[in-house]
Amino acid sequence: MTITNPAISATRLTKTFGDLTAVSGVSLTVYPGEIFGLVGPDGAGKTTTLRMLSSIMDPSSGAATVAGYDVATEAANVKDHMAYMSQKFSLYQDLTVMENIAFYADLYGVPRKGRAEKVDELLNFSHMLPFKKRRAGALSGGMKQKLQLVCALVHTPKVLLLDEPTNGVDPVSRRDFWRILYQLLKKDVAILVTTAYLDEAERCNRVGLLDHGNLLATGTPSEIKQLMKGQVLAIRSSDHAWDITRLVRAGMDAESVNVFGDTVHVVCEDAEETARSATDLIRSAGLEFESAGVIQPTLEDVFVSVLSGNPGMKKKGEVRSAKGFETEKKESFDEKPVESSERAVTVKNLTRRFGNFTAVNAVTFDVPKGEIFGFLGPNGAGKSTTIRMLCGLLEPTEGQGTVAGFDIETQPEAIKQHIGYMSQKFSLYEDLTVDENLNFYGGIYGLSGQLLKGRKAWAMSMAGLAGHEKSLTAILSGGVKQRLALACALLHEPPIIFLDEPTSGVDPISRRRFWELIYGMAGRGITVFVTTHYMEEAEYCDRVALIYGGNMIAMGTPQELKTRHMKQKILSLTCARPQDVVDDIAKLPEVLDAALFGAGLHIVVSDAEKAEASVRRKLEDLGTSFERLEVVSPSMEDVFISLIEDVDRKASEGGPS
Repeated sequence: MTITNPAISATRLTKTFGDLTAVSGVSLTVYPGEIFGLVGPDGAGKTTTLRMLSSIMDPSSGAATVAGYDVATEAANVKDHMAYMSQKFSLYQDLTVMENIAFYADLYGVPRKGRAEKVDELLNFSHMLPFKKRRAGALSGGMKQKLQLVCALVHTPKVLLLDEPTNGVDPVSRRDFWRILYQLLKKDVAILVTTAYLDEAERCNRVGLLDHGNLLATGTPSEIKQLMKGQVLAIRSSDHAWDITRLVRAGMDAESVNVFGDTVHVVCEDAEETARSATDLIRSAGLEFESAGVIQPTLEDVFVSVLSGNPGMKKKGEVRSAKGFETEKKESFDEKPVESSERAVTVKNLTRRFGNFTAVNAVTFDVPKGEIFGFLGPNGAGKSTTIRMLCGLLEPTEGQGTVAGFDIETQPEAIKQHIGYMSQKFSLYEDLTVDENLNFYGGIYGLSGQLLKGRKAWAMSMAGLAGHEKSLTAILSGGVKQRLALACALLHEPPIIFLDEPTSGVDPISRRRFWELIYGMAGRGITVFVTTHYMEEAEYCDRVALIYGGNMIAMGTPQELKTRHMKQKILSLTCARPQDVVDDIAKLPEVLDAALFGAGLHIVVSDAEKAEASVRRKLEDLGTSFERLEVVSPSMEDVFISLIEDVDRKASEGGPS
């Protein structure tokens, strides 16, 4: 057995800022050819740890080496053998793709000889070759992430540090990104990645769970799952997952109850007994569900259970009957409930061109009042452009639309007074306190005196900001900033709120809490128009529209999209190191597509029986054992990718349109 020296080694690494201990005695190792995932809530110390390892920041105490060099005393050598990709793009927006790469190649001292071949190889396997001459500023978010990775890899580092590299990136680009990472492992690169996507953490060789600067546990994903106490009962409901979550929380004594896409996970001592009680309760409330059974916990189950202090546990006196639950969503929101037949947003042939480029092409849809309307699409599909037109921030080139009854072209100022808007980059003033930000936005909306005081009190309570009134916004965690931005957007009681990727980059617990707020708002008559790259969040929407290349390609409820638009079957494969077999399985004639999905693979097929037999034979030929191979219901991610690939396939068959 060969003993390999670690590429990254940290021993009791600590960083303090005055009285605050951001990282406390962290010890970890990462070996060549290994991906180590560092996960934890906002403010856990993940970024600070990476900054110390990259020699950007000196540790207060403890020690660390990268590629054998001390991060505190041999910073120049560390930087020669390491690449660090931060959350903020370190790209030059006015330079082209090739000019950015050339800049970093010169910075790293990459020899001119052989450079062109290496760059073309990187661009080819990142699918960026056709965009060599495009300015970085004109790239989509997913392309920018891949370009930043190419720039980092141009000198073939021994160690790669990635700080939440797939935040704000669509599922297609995420798959590309992880395919690139697995290629790097074959070259013995050691990768340390922080991520807010727990399905990505499932793909790591080992995982570390960080909270308040302390490393609570490290191990393989399977070992980390052993931290889960109790069993997980999964109740799948395409139409009522949130309703069932609230009902079970209110009416049962479970450790925790949380929604994951279209499925409710109930952590309990006895899943069989809990299943009987839960299904009786659900039926008595008149709600429908497709299945209920015990499942193996996911890393996200563990994350939520270990780090949240059981958010699903009932508070004293909170138990309600099913009858009480039925009326809960109809509580007053300082206005009368609206009829769902009324339209909050109406759009017909909405088009926006920038020069010769059509960003949004003849889009048509309606959104009833009180609906959660999900607007999905890959990076650069036209989502944000559409929202900006609807908010009166960008004039359409062609087409018509009304928002809250006002014309988007002739009455943009009236629209701005009747909507809430939360952009991808929270529009908060970092040097103001929470209270001062709320006062500022209240003033913009014309609120003052007792009215402003009352609305602030409601917003603080709604967003869970009590205790943060005097906190400087700059020092708040991502999840708290997110809730403050929502509170500011809702101060003036708008009937419609636009949320543009509101949960990008926040941890799973903060995302879940945020969606609790959204769901409650919609139940009280507010229309919610939301874009997201988290496909499980698409499950929470009443209806979903998918835009691609500026064109609307599908619309319907999540269940309609899965059944009407997804004609293929999905085989789910659970095995060790799925990345090693994905390419071989994808080449099988019975397989249409195969891709990483959580800790396993999702295999798209036409004939499930024939494909399953073929996959089993291939796994046997490869000498790969597996835990499960079964037909499963398609996820929204499966639908998203299938629809986009269908458009691409038709375009390639028909040639340029």
